[in-house]
Amino acid sequence: MTAAFTVRVKDETASKLDQLAEKLDRSRSYMAAEAIEAFVEQQEWQLAEIEAGLTEADRGEFASDEDVAKVVRKYVKSARQS
Repeated sequence: MTAAFTVRVKDETASKLDQLAEKLDRSRSYMAAEAIEAFVEQQEWQLAEIEAGLTEADRGEFASDEDVAKVVRKYVKSARQS
């Protein structure tokens, strides 16, 4: 089942969407639906990860100071070598 609704976007965004749709031989509606589905999926994943992290934090599961220091040293060293 699908639901129909109206979405307002900037003229520039609509134009870009139309260009992509034409290049991919798809309709504007198809492209918009794909974009919305991808956005919703990504947001659901991100929120689930945040909630999982908060649950870990509530249990007191944190990286130790030494673990954090190791990561910082790794990236500071890499940046200096670049």
